[in-house]
Amino acid sequence: MAATPVACSSALSISWSTPANWSEDMTILCYGEALWDCLPAGLFMGGAPLNVAYHLGQLGQPACLVSAIGQDQLGEELRRRADRLGIDHSLLASLDGPATGTVQVELEHGKPSYTITQGVAWDQITVDAAVLSAAAGAQALVFGSLAQRSPFNRLGLSQLRKALDPSALVVFDINLRQPYDDLDLVRELAVGVDCLKLNDEEAARLLNLPVDECPPEAAARQLAEQLQMPMVALTAGAQGAGLWKDGQWHWAEAQPITVVDTVGAGDSFMAALLDGLLRQKTPAAALEAASRLAEFVAASHGPTPDHRQRGKS
Repeated sequence: MAATPVACSSALSISWSTPANWSEDMTILCYGEALWDCLPAGLFMGGAPLNVAYHLGQLGQPACLVSAIGQDQLGEELRRRADRLGIDHSLLASLDGPATGTVQVELEHGKPSYTITQGVAWDQITVDAAVLSAAAGAQALVFGSLAQRSPFNRLGLSQLRKALDPSALVVFDINLRQPYDDLDLVRELAVGVDCLKLNDEEAARLLNLPVDECPPEAAARQLAEQLQMPMVALTAGAQGAGLWKDGQWHWAEAQPITVVDTVGAGDSFMAALLDGLLRQKTPAAALEAASRLAEFVAASHGPTPDHRQRGKS
């Protein structure tokens, strides 16, 4: 079913639109963790910002990963694979000391649970002159909540956001992973953001409600009002996904798929939604494209399947 706009009354008047100086050559910075997902099927390069950067690149957007790896074999292999996948890693620092990050991922009926290694390289992401220069000319910044577990990164993100052009789109992709799920910190990070992306369970936690008492439309509207957020994108698994923008609710029904694993599906959704918004697609069209890409990823092994395989049996 196509995404359907539904007019809703709201006192919220803030909005965002593609800046007049937008160009397809302007970089999108993806700030946060770069790591290895240790899945039952093997090791997969990942981390939400890395996954978003990959899918943006597959969609024709010039995205650059801002993260850190260790000077170890896993770090070297991550950089090699990023090269093969066409991910711009020119702002990926190699640190002497901390190891490259890893996450143990267990799957139950395709749904992942995570054990995240602490004190790793992406807890110390370098925001140097090169990163700040890139930020000054970026069309958008995507960041998540997980990498903000370290005070070092919180300071770096603050510096990065201050260096952005005022017209740049700032996107906060929430990833609540216990024990790194401080809701007060999430609300603090959301200040001044243009678009919030989260799933239905995360929305319910932020609103302090049970998931079954938190319909997607009402949740997105309440979060937009509470956080003064121009856009809220909310994914709801097998139900579908929605986007609150400019006082309207848009919804895309999920299509039936055979789930392999959902790791990275939300990241691909974020990338396709951002791509659509920057290309000035209608909110409904951007949401539809994001939903279909996320379904493709959920029906694939790992978070970075080749987009050329879409539609192939």
